[in-house]
Amino acid sequence: MDPALLRERELFKKRALSTPAVERRPAASDSGSHKKKKPKLDKESSSGSKHTTESSNGNFNLKASSGYKFGCLAKIVNYMKTRHQNGDTHFLTLDEILDETKLLDISMKQKQWLMTEALVSNPKIEVRDGTYGFKPKYNLKDKKALLRLLDKHDQLGLGGVLLDDVEEGLPNAAKAIKALGDQIIYVTRPDKKKILFYNDKHCQFAVDDEFQKLWRSVPVDSIDEEKIEEYLKKQGISSMQETGPKKKLPVQKRKKQAGQRKRQFKTHNHHLAGVLEDYSDGLPGKK
Repeated sequence: MDPALLRERELFKKRALSTPAVERRPAASDSGSHKKKKPKLDKESSSGSKHTTESSNGNFNLKASSGYKFGCLAKIVNYMKTRHQNGDTHFLTLDEILDETKLLDISMKQKQWLMTEALVSNPKIEVRDGTYGFKPKYNLKDKKALLRLLDKHDQLGLGGVLLDDVEEGLPNAAKAIKALGDQIIYVTRPDKKKILFYNDKHCQFAVDDEFQKLWRSVPVDSIDEEKIEEYLKKQGISSMQETGPKKKLPVQKRKKQAGQRKRQFKTHNHHLAGVLEDYSDGLPGKK
């Protein structure tokens, strides 16, 4: 090999070794920048999820508190009804009610709501000097009170009394009804609810056959119940009120019109009457 070329090669190596060089690593720097950006994204996503969680928890807590309030009210009313049916008719303070229903963990706000709004406006609760008691439809003390109520309804033509209302207002109702025996008549409505009637034994008498024939000879097929009731009122006789469920009147459907009228539209742009053309019936004739 040429010695001149060998000398130049050696000089090139020496210059290269004596000159310092900085090596760049783009891959490493790029990965580092990604690592720095990731925590920022995680922080933003975590803050967003935290905000949505807090808002959802707020709505849930609002619904839960409202449901809890009315749940406590329903529990109190059911408890007062049960104790009234068992014969405990004396009134209780709110603290005694909360103690017996094991609702001592309610807040002062909920307690205030029960005292000022819920229990006062409830139709099944009676308030007396800061104490509370159950308020049934018929406040009956014993079987004699029940018999007087049924007799009164019979005399006034009011019909019978629902068994549910009797069981609600009469302590130990099943025992009292059983003791009355045949003094009460049961009638079951089509909706399976039972009605109690007073069995007036003074009305149990024999009717003469001739009178029965006269009674049955009067035709009433062409007379509806409204006309019969109107006639009885004119004669000063009150008819027994219906205690059964009310029938819903059928909804009359509207009849469709035979021919639909053609819709009329208001016309505007009267000042352009001679310029505009009408294309509603197709293309206009050629002029």
